Amino acid sequence: MTDEMVMDEIAVQLDARVPSGNIETLWDRARFEMKLVNPANKRKHTILVVGSGLAGASAAATLGELGYNVKCFCFQDSPRRAHSIAAQGGINAAKNYQNDGDSVFRLFYDTVKGGDFRSREANVYRLAQISVNIIDQCVAQGVPFAREYGGTLANRSFGGAQVSRTFYARGQTGQQLLLGAYQALERQVQEGRVTMFPRTEMLDLVVVDGRARGIVTRNLITGRIESHSGDAVVLGTGGYGNVYYLSTNAKGSNCTAIWRAHKRGALFANPCFTQIHPTCIPVSGDYQSKLTLMSESLRNDGRIWVPLKPGDKRVPKQIPEAERDYYLERRYPSFGNLVPRDVASRNAKAVCDEGRGVGETGLGVYLDFSAAIERLGVDVIRERYGNLFEMYQRITDEDPYQTPMRIYPAIHYTMGGLWVDYYLMTTIAGLFAIGEANFSDHGANRLGASALMQGLSDGYFILPYAVGDYISQNKLEKVDAGGAEFRAAEIGVLETTKKLLEIRGHQTVDSFHRRLGKIVWDECGMSRTGAGLDRAIEKIRELRGEYWRDVKVPGSADDLNQSLEKAGRVADFLELAELMCVDARHREESCGGHFREEYQTPDGEAQRNDEDCAYVAAWEYQGWEQAPDFHPVLHQEPLTFEYVHPSQRSYK
Repeated sequence: MTDEMVMDEIAVQLDARVPSGNIETLWDRARFEMKLVNPANKRKHTILVVGSGLAGASAAATLGELGYNVKCFCFQDSPRRAHSIAAQGGINAAKNYQNDGDSVFRLFYDTVKGGDFRSREANVYRLAQISVNIIDQCVAQGVPFAREYGGTLANRSFGGAQVSRTFYARGQTGQQLLLGAYQALERQVQEGRVTMFPRTEMLDLVVVDGRARGIVTRNLITGRIESHSGDAVVLGTGGYGNVYYLSTNAKGSNCTAIWRAHKRGALFANPCFTQIHPTCIPVSGDYQSKLTLMSESLRNDGRIWVPLKPGDKRVPKQIPEAERDYYLERRYPSFGNLVPRDVASRNAKAVCDEGRGVGETGLGVYLDFSAAIERLGVDVIRERYGNLFEMYQRITDEDPYQTPMRIYPAIHYTMGGLWVDYYLMTTIAGLFAIGEANFSDHGANRLGASALMQGLSDGYFILPYAVGDYISQNKLEKVDAGGAEFRAAEIGVLETTKKLLEIRGHQTVDSFHRRLGKIVWDECGMSRTGAGLDRAIEKIRELRGEYWRDVKVPGSADDLNQSLEKAGRVADFLELAELMCVDARHREESCGGHFREEYQTPDGEAQRNDEDCAYVAAWEYQGWEQAPDFHPVLHQEPLTFEYVHPSQRSYK
C-alpha cells in the first residue's frame, strides 16, 4: 500500500496551544491566565459529561461542586460499574515517601521515556505535578490506600521505574478510587447540581455553528431517542481495546462516543498505539469472550521464566533452576521483571515463538512466587496479593501459592484517542476528551499505574479550569434541543438503527466481532508488518461489507435490546479498525506498543525514526459515502523535546 492510498494529503500542522516558558511553571501560569466564570453565573451553564468512570465521575463531581449544572450519562446501571473498577495494581504519584530518589521530574522523565518519546512534554510534566495532589484528594475522600505498620502510606514498584511510587489498595485500587469519585458525584446529585442518566448511551454529537452543543442518546431500557443540549460536552468514555474482541476490558467498553465525535469533525490521534499487557491469564479456548488481567504489581515479587529447552513439558517443580530461563532478568539486569509493558510483552511472545512457551497451547510463561514466599512468608504475599491469587485460582483451578501462575500478553489499554490540545479540547470547539478517551499523556506505551493518575488528573484538576476558560471567552447563546441540528442528528440515529434491524441476515454480531478481533490481533497486535497491515485493511473492508449485508440483529428498537446495542458498537469498531491499520501502515518505525518488524535493532528492540516520525498523527474523517476506500487526511503535531532528549530506550 502506498502513502497515496492511505491519505489524500497531509494537512496543516496542529497547534496544541502549549504556553511558552519554563515547563516547571507552565501549568501555574496557564491557570492564572485562564478566564474565570463568576460563581453566580456558573449555574446558568450546562455541561454534558458522557461517561462516569474515574475521569467522567471526577469531572462531573468537580463541575457540580463549582456550581455548574451538569448532566452525566453512562450506559451502565450505576457509575460504580464503570470499567475503572477493574484497575488493580495502583496509582503513581511523585511523593517520594520512600526517600528513594523520586521527584516530579523523575516521574515526568520515566513517563516520556516509557512512552518511547511520542508524547507531548508539557502535558506529561503537568501530569507529574498534579500526581501529588491526587493522593491528597483521595486520602481526604477516605480511599483506603495500603499503609505501613506505623500508619504511613505504602508504596510499591511498577514497570519502567526504579523507584517505588505506586500507591495501592491491595489488588482493587481502581475500585476504591472509583468509590471515592462516586461518593463525590452522588453528593452533587443529592445537591441537585448533577443529574444522572444511567442506562443511556450517546449515539451522536450535535455541532451547532462549529461548536459542540449537545448529544443524542438512546435509553437502553425503553429505546427512546433523546437530545440534550449544553454549553460544552465532555467525553470520558474510555478506550477502544475491545476492537480486538478478546481484551481485559469490560464487555460493554466501546468506541462509539469518540468515534461518532470523530465523524463529526474531531481528529483521531495515534489510533495504532495500543497496549499489550504482559500479565494476563492465557486464552484457554475459542469459547472465551474476554480475558482477565493479573496486576502488574505481581511483578514486584513474581519472577518470570520459561524452560531453557524448547518443548519441555515437565511440570514447573520438576524443572531445576539450572534449566530455567529468567529471560527478563537475564536481558534487562537493571530493571529485571519490572521492564515496561511493551518490552515484557514482546519478550514473552519471542520465547513462545521459540517453542519455549508453557501450558497446553504453548502460549504462556510462568510467573513464579516461590522465592518470594520463601523469603517473606506466605502471609506477607497473601496480604499483598491475596485477592489476585484467589481470582487466579477460581479461573484456572490452580493454586499460585503452590505452583507458578501462567500468564501471556493481552490487549489492555489504548494510548490513541481523540486529539486534544493542552487544555483537553478536541478540534471541535467546546468538545473536551479526558482520560483514556484522549491521546495526550502516554505516547506509544503507557507505564503501569498511570491510567488512574491521568483520569483523576484530567477530571479533578485540569478540565474544570479548561471548561471555565472556554465558557468565559465565548458567548454561548442558548440552543434548543428541538432545533434543526438536533433533529437531523436524531433522524440519522434512527435511520442507522432501522438499517441494522432490517438487514435480517444470518450471522450474529458476536461472530463478526470475533472475526474482526482475530484480523486486528494477527496483523495489528503485538507485532506488525507492512504486508500484514495491507492484508488487514483489505480483510476489514470485506468484512465490513459483509456485515452490512448479513448481520442478524433480532428484536426491536423500542425496548431493551442488547443485540442492537452491540450491533452499533461493532459497526463503529469495523470502521475504527481500518483507521488503526492505516495509521500503523503509515508510521514507518517501531516505537512503544507499535512494533513494526521491519524496524528493529539487532537485538530485537524497537527502532524509532525520529527524523521522520516525531509527531502525533491526527486523522480527519472524510466520510464513507464520499471515500469508500477510506482516504483520511493526516494532520501532524510535531513533537519537540527540550527536557528529555530522545535516545534509544534501554532498560538493560
